[in-house]
Amino acid sequence: MRVLVVTAVPVERDAVTRAFGGAEERVALPGAELHRRGAFDVLAGGAGPAAAAAATAFALASGASASAPYGLVVSAGIGGAFTPVTPLGSLVVADGIVAADLGAETADGFLPVTALGFGRDRFTPPPALVRKVAAATGAAAGPVLTVSTVTGSAERAGALLAAHPGALAEAMEGFGVAEAAARADVPVLEVRAVSNAVGPRDRDAWRIGDALAALTDAFGKAAPVLQGWNSHEDLEG
Repeated sequence: MRVLVVTAVPVERDAVTRAFGGAEERVALPGAELHRRGAFDVLAGGAGPAAAAAATAFALASGASASAPYGLVVSAGIGGAFTPVTPLGSLVVADGIVAADLGAETADGFLPVTALGFGRDRFTPPPALVRKVAAATGAAAGPVLTVSTVTGSAERAGALLAAHPGALAEAMEGFGVAEAAARADVPVLEVRAVSNAVGPRDRDAWRIGDALAALTDAFGKAAPVLQGWNSHEDLEG
């Protein structure tokens, strides 16, 4: 099975590809470049849900006619976490990919897009795959929020947790990747390595290097699970 991994920026892409052995092939796409290592194609698609969705859609379309089309899409990278549940340097695998700020502000507070009567605000990755990846990597499993504006205050962090109890982390691309994957009828997963706490932006406390190293380690451990996963596992419960 071929696996498409979509990150935001090249440094995350390179952290993922370091986990895989073999020679690297590079494939040009409109506005981007796939880095291919064996069964894994890794793409730096850009920051934010719109760029991520567009890049994922192009990559899926380019692979649609291949002899072995993609069987799984993974949104991956570093992200902020709602500590202390998920400490810095740890890993998170999403059991729900949630569009946390897609909707409308009203006099009574925020309404998600679903409450407005259209769209969707959540994708659920295959539960059996989530369990296997979490077990292989030591990751915590829980909701990962997609935001268009990174949280920068304790008040906003508290509001997100109140709206999405149990959320473990936030990032900017997962929901966009999931939208594109869903349109192509391909399962999706999200894996994040924690580089900072959600809330006030204290750059001196960020651990980006540690998070990138954790991302490499995670994909090294998860590669056999991702490559060998069969969607029938979830159909069979």
